[in-house]
Amino acid sequence: MRVSIDGEKCIGCGVCVQICPDAFTLDEAKGIARVIRPEGADCVHEAKDSCPVCCIIVEE
Repeated sequence: MRVSIDGEKCIGCGVCVQICPDAFTLDEAKGIARVIRPEGADCVHEAKDSCPVCCIIVEE
């Protein structure tokens, strides 16, 4: 599974980090989320579906 974040769409709300902290972190300096370890994280799809600006891209 490949996971990425569209940095131009991300608003840094942190929903993905709250739902799936093993896969996402917030880059506070840039004000956007970053993918850290998506492998094996069952919550990635829930985080993607919960993103208010649909900036999480998941490729199987």
